Amino acid sequence: MITLTINGKEITLDKPITVLEAARQSGIKIPTLCAHEVLKPYGGCRLCVVEVERMPRLQTACTLMAADGMEVRTESETISEVRRGILEFLLINHPLDCPYCDKAGECELQDLVNKYGPTVGRHKEEKRKVAESHKDQIFSRNMERCVSCTRCVRMCSDMQGASAISMIARGTHTRMEPFTADSFNCEYCGNCLSVCPVGAILSRLSLHSYRPWQVDKEVETICSYCGVGCTLVVQVRDDAIKRVIPKMGAGINNGMLCSRGRFGYEYIGSEERLRVPLVRKNGKLEQSTWSEALGLIAEKLTEIRNTNGGKAIAGIASPRCSNEDNYVFQKFMRMTCKTNNIDSVSRTGFAAAQKYFEDLLGQGITGNLIDGLKHSETILVLGGDPTAVNPILGLAIREAARDGANIIVLGNAKGLEKFKTVQVVPPVFNEAVVLEEVLTEVFKAKGVRGERPFVDKELKLLSKRTSGKVDIEGYEELKKALLETESLSIVLGMDMVQRTDGHRTLFAVAALTYLLEARLYTLSERANEQGLIDAGCVPDMLPGGRPINISDFKVKFETVWKGTIPDEDGLTLLEIIEGTRNKDIKALYVMGENPVFNIPDGSSVKEALGNLDFMVVQDIFLTETGEMADVVLPALGWTERIGTYTNLERRIQLQKKAVESSSGMEDWRILSELSNKMEYKMKYMQAEDVMHEMAKVSPLYSELTYSEIAEGECLWPYHGEPLRGEINEVPEMLDVAGDYRADFYLALEKPLFHSGSLSRRSQALMKIYPEASLKVGAASAEKLGLTDGDKVQISTSAGSLDTSVIIEDSIKDNRVYMSNNFAGSGVFNLMKFNVDKVTKAPGIEGCEVTIKKL
Repeated sequence: MITLTINGKEITLDKPITVLEAARQSGIKIPTLCAHEVLKPYGGCRLCVVEVERMPRLQTACTLMAADGMEVRTESETISEVRRGILEFLLINHPLDCPYCDKAGECELQDLVNKYGPTVGRHKEEKRKVAESHKDQIFSRNMERCVSCTRCVRMCSDMQGASAISMIARGTHTRMEPFTADSFNCEYCGNCLSVCPVGAILSRLSLHSYRPWQVDKEVETICSYCGVGCTLVVQVRDDAIKRVIPKMGAGINNGMLCSRGRFGYEYIGSEERLRVPLVRKNGKLEQSTWSEALGLIAEKLTEIRNTNGGKAIAGIASPRCSNEDNYVFQKFMRMTCKTNNIDSVSRTGFAAAQKYFEDLLGQGITGNLIDGLKHSETILVLGGDPTAVNPILGLAIREAARDGANIIVLGNAKGLEKFKTVQVVPPVFNEAVVLEEVLTEVFKAKGVRGERPFVDKELKLLSKRTSGKVDIEGYEELKKALLETESLSIVLGMDMVQRTDGHRTLFAVAALTYLLEARLYTLSERANEQGLIDAGCVPDMLPGGRPINISDFKVKFETVWKGTIPDEDGLTLLEIIEGTRNKDIKALYVMGENPVFNIPDGSSVKEALGNLDFMVVQDIFLTETGEMADVVLPALGWTERIGTYTNLERRIQLQKKAVESSSGMEDWRILSELSNKMEYKMKYMQAEDVMHEMAKVSPLYSELTYSEIAEGECLWPYHGEPLRGEINEVPEMLDVAGDYRADFYLALEKPLFHSGSLSRRSQALMKIYPEASLKVGAASAEKLGLTDGDKVQISTSAGSLDTSVIIEDSIKDNRVYMSNNFAGSGVFNLMKFNVDKVTKAPGIEGCEVTIKKL
């Protein structure tokens, strides 16, 4: 224990920290411009000087470690005089443009000068002149205001790990510049904005549009994009979102944000938002009323249910909707429509992987804290780039690398290029083979654990099938690292799941997790993929992971819901699409999803959905799927409603309402109103009523309340009741390896700046990444005679389109990548698929592509 005194106040510390941090923890403010709570001590501005008993000179509080018995004074005439002098020097070059500067009102320099002075400047030198730059689409730079605190540079290099900016020149000419002079060309996280104490770096999204004191309210909520669930603060003026900022020290992200979280909010105020219900009349969608639209839906669904049975109806839920929305959706499908045909687009990746892992290793196997990555000795990354899919999780991997962890990348991960210690690039689409070989080596070294008989049996069989001969660069280092590590984390992206033999990779990952007692993380592309599974939006499970075919579980739900649940498991997502193709499925209800765009072979999906007798789409935009619907209902979006979300750690968080909207209704409310019209009564007045019922009926949510969830520490297993009973055996592995000899293969890119089709409605993100492009490795580009910016035509068996080329050095094999985010140029329209018969996920590997330079 360390005890010191600051300004007469005795402070006791558990561990050594700086005097500045000790003062901050005790509510004592020491002024500073270079120090920041998320950055390492720097000691550059000298404004934090303090007097320490028995020390002859003033000391910088940000670099001085607290010691037992230390007596510190933070304010005195001597200290004030020194601070006044430092500020006077800063003002020699700093422009006095506070009335014009957007930082006024939250400028740290302005606050310090107001407190300490000087009231007039004695120096007559001409102020330096640096042209203000608006060449970047997102950031505005005014280096005349820069005080050379280096916060932005240290944030970018030490915390973000991007190293996209630097301090240049010397003396009074020192300033920050990006390495590409005109624009930042970086990850556009905007974390440099968060730490800049003055108006040197500003966001162009809100430039000259309001002052900080004009904000009507600030609402702390969570992000709407990926499965991390970052905490952020929404600033609202005139019932519109003006800015999104982080809350330092709060949430999983601890004050860090990514480009989507910080700049992707604009879609909420988009002019393209659905405002009124649409009903198809004479082949055309026309504006309607809620009464007419809900009445038509109730009539049609009732007719199809009564004529063809509940099996003729299916529902597609949404990983962007809240737990409450998804809970009411599955209840509506099961109790009102009498069907278990409920699934989501998460089946194409996350849901398939999560079911496989839990069936094999038990409930909660993927429920690991992101902070755990920072303390891992070795991290194995495969199936995608964590820094693009889940950026904050990616930052945890970068931090672990800076602390000395081994980062092993199987395949490609551009965001970890500077941080990896080993990279293994298997022959194209043969990751499963490499994993099985290294798994066999680990099994031989570790032996049978005896805790999972099925896994042990499969490992014995696998060890007889593998060759033991792998001649790939980095393989021996991979094997050595896995055998010697004492703390392993495995981070799995969905690229490995979207294979015809994806279950082979999943078994290898599960077995390594089992043998090495590793932490397992599954990357999650959308905000509530885990939550919709837990809420029961899967064809074989009730809320809380209770199997439908176990009568004791089923009876409990039927008692609370006052009705009968269908006995048989429903259809998975791709089985639902196939059911519409062969006309077994007559009606489809789609909530917050766009299957025509977000499922591979989009033209085939569109053709299948064209066979439906009736389709309802409930969304905030008119999507490609909505354009085919018979009825389209306008829902509410992020910040327009309250609800809970479950992130990839299985942490339940509360998303709060920040703005009003009179154009739509909450998804759960729409379903409740519709159910009442179909003679099954739902009596929810607010989202919290839904959570009360979930807590009553589901063992997973038992006793949970909004007040507890709002505290942010609602972690699995919550109140301790297990999700499931016995561990299930998964189907045996199938040998479905392909022969990949084509020159080039088309693969799915998952860009940092976009997420699904939602982000295309954000003007800022569209400025950063405005259109789809073909990412080509350097070797492939040389073979094709391509350079950056060349126009090409790409052709597959499913179709062709024209696009531009970007050369990526991080791509090491003969795959070329394209995103599925932009209308009219989604890569899924060019990709056919096979189905992994074990996981029911689509296998999109092996898509041969021809590239022609235009």
